[in-house]
Amino acid sequence: MRINLPTWLTLFRVLLLPVMVVVFYLPFRWSNLGAAAVFVIAGFTDWLDGYLARRMNLTSAFGAFLDPVADKLMVAVTLFLLVQSHPGGWQGVLLAVTASVIVGREISVSALREWMAQIGARSKVKVAFLGKLKTLAQMVALVVLLVQHDTESLASYNIGEALLVLAGILTIWSGLDYLRAAWPSLRGDSEDVKKSEKKSA
Repeated sequence: MRINLPTWLTLFRVLLLPVMVVVFYLPFRWSNLGAAAVFVIAGFTDWLDGYLARRMNLTSAFGAFLDPVADKLMVAVTLFLLVQSHPGGWQGVLLAVTASVIVGREISVSALREWMAQIGARSKVKVAFLGKLKTLAQMVALVVLLVQHDTESLASYNIGEALLVLAGILTIWSGLDYLRAAWPSLRGDSEDVKKSEKKSA
């Protein structure tokens, strides 16, 4: 299997994960800015690999599998870092609950898409505009919180918190939207399920 340029960029994004963790915990003043910079670079490669794959027709099955995995790993690790570093209080609880909602939704929707793909109905749970809006709010929030995680009294930290809560709300909303689209298949009364059952019989 030959790995193309977009897939190399995705692999590079995965390799940035331990780099971000190490930079985040460095005992220097600039560690928060450094971790945020690594996150931004990772986000840029996410856009770039998708652009190149479409522009140069360099799509591959491995790249299609790895790209969403890399995205979800980057978000989950960043959320864990922020929750672990928070001193506590009601803000800490809010951050932990929001992070749990976002990570839980990603796991659930990924499982839902995998199951829908098995019955040949993956297109019913494709990424919608609401999901893209959620991703945008989430990414901006994480960058702000990475930069300001040790100075939570600043107004910009509160903006980051508000954006992350908004992302959490959009996460629930889009997750329910995916569930609604897949519900006929989950109930077992759709044509896709019946065709899948006939093939396996």
